[in-house]
Amino acid sequence: MASSRRSAPAEPRGEAVEAAAARALAALGGRRVAVACSGGRDSIALLHACAAAAPACGAQLSAIHVHHGLSAHADAWADACARFAARLGVPLAVRRVVVGDAGALGVEAAAREARYAALREVAREQALDAIALAHHQDDQAETFLLQALRGAGPHGLAAMPASARDADGLLWTRPLLAVPRQDIERYVARHALAYVDDDSNASARHRRNALRVDVVPALARSFPATSRTLARAAAHQSEAALLLDELAALDAQEGLGDGALPCAALAALSPPRARNLLRWFLRAHGLPAPSTARLAAMLRQLAAPRPDAQVCLHHAGAVLGVHRGRIRVHAAPPPRYEVLWRGETDLRLPHGVLTFAAATGEGLAADRVADRAVTVAPRSGGERLALDERRPRRALAAWLYDAALPPWERDALPLVRCDGELAAVPVLGVDVAWRAAPGRPGWRIAWQPRGVGAR
Repeated sequence: MASSRRSAPAEPRGEAVEAAAARALAALGGRRVAVACSGGRDSIALLHACAAAAPACGAQLSAIHVHHGLSAHADAWADACARFAARLGVPLAVRRVVVGDAGALGVEAAAREARYAALREVAREQALDAIALAHHQDDQAETFLLQALRGAGPHGLAAMPASARDADGLLWTRPLLAVPRQDIERYVARHALAYVDDDSNASARHRRNALRVDVVPALARSFPATSRTLARAAAHQSEAALLLDELAALDAQEGLGDGALPCAALAALSPPRARNLLRWFLRAHGLPAPSTARLAAMLRQLAAPRPDAQVCLHHAGAVLGVHRGRIRVHAAPPPRYEVLWRGETDLRLPHGVLTFAAATGEGLAADRVADRAVTVAPRSGGERLALDERRPRRALAAWLYDAALPPWERDALPLVRCDGELAAVPVLGVDVAWRAAPGRPGWRIAWQPRGVGAR
C-alpha cells in the first residue's frame, strides 16, 4: 500500500467524532464509501456520524459487517448491525468468513486476514472507492507500543496510516485516528447508541488486550497524556519512514523500471543504507521486512553474488532470485502437477492460467490433437524441440537459455505434450510437427503466470 500517514489535529472534546467523520467524507466528495462495522462501540459511532454527515458531503454511504463465527454471539452481532444500519437508512452487506487453521499466525491475526480479505471482496463487488475503519487514537498508541516491543523500525513504529491506497486503488481511511477513546464514549452516550461488546476483548491472552487492560493504564497513572503522546510519537516515526523511503528511491539509482533491483545498487552503499534499500524493495513488492539477522544474511548473498550463483532466498511466501545482476521477486515454484486439457479456453494451473485461443493457420494444429491425450506439465529434463523445419531438433534447455529467461521462469513454464510428445512451449512456440498448416484451425497458446501475492 502507498500510505499517507499524517493524522489531522484533534478536535475539541464532544465534537471530535462528528467533525472527523464530516472531514473524511468531504475529502472523498461523492464517492462510494463503506464503513466496516463490527457492531462494537467505535464502529457504531463512526457509522452513526458518517450517516449524519453523508447527505451534506454527497457521499454514497454503505456498511459492511464481517461475520467470523468465532463467538457464540456472532449471529446476534450481525443482527444488531443490520437493525442499526436499517434505522440509519444505510445499506449493509454481511459477509461470512471461515477462520481456518490459524497455525503460526494465531487466531487473532488469522481472523484479521480473513476480515480484510472479505472487505476487499465486497469493495470489488460494489465498486467502492473507500472503506472507513474505526481505529482511534488509543488504538494507535497501543499499536505503537506493540511495534516497539517487537523491536520494529520507523515503518513499524509509524503504526497505522490515517489513509492508505492499496494496489487496486481502494482507499482505506481511518477518520477517527486522532480522536481519543473517551470522546467516542461521550458521543455514544450523548446519542444513546447501543453497541455489542466482544467477549474476546477481555482476554489477556491477546497481547493488545494485555496492553489495554494492564500496561496503558499503568503508564497513564504517571503520564496522563500517554495515548496522545504515543500517537504523536507514531506520527514522528511516520515522517522519518517517509524520509527513509525517499532516500531508498534515490539509492535505487532509477534501476527499478522493470521491478528489479540492481545488485550493484546494494553493493555501493554503506550497510545502513543498503539495509534500508532492501527493506524498501521488499515493501514495494508487498513483503514484510525480515528480522535483523535474516536481513543481514540476505544482503550478503544479494549485494555481490558470484556470476554462476543460483540465488534463491525464500521470504514470506515469495522468492528472491538474481538474474543478470538484478534482484527479482517471484512466486515460489508450484508443486508437481500434470493436467489433462479437454478443450477449455482457460486451463487453470497451480501457478497461473494457460489460455487456448482459436486461430487459423497458426498455433497447435487442432485437427492433429483432437483425438489425442493433451497434457500440461512442467519440465522434467531432456526435452527437445524443433521451431524451424530447416533445422534439427534442439534441447529445450538451450532454447530457454537463448530466450534469456530467468531460471525460475524456465522451470515454471507449462509444457504441452500430445500423447507424451512435446508439442508446444509458451513463450517459444509450437514444434513444427504439431503446428497448424496454412488455412487450417489451430490453438494459439499463451501463459499468464500468477504474480507474487495474487489470489
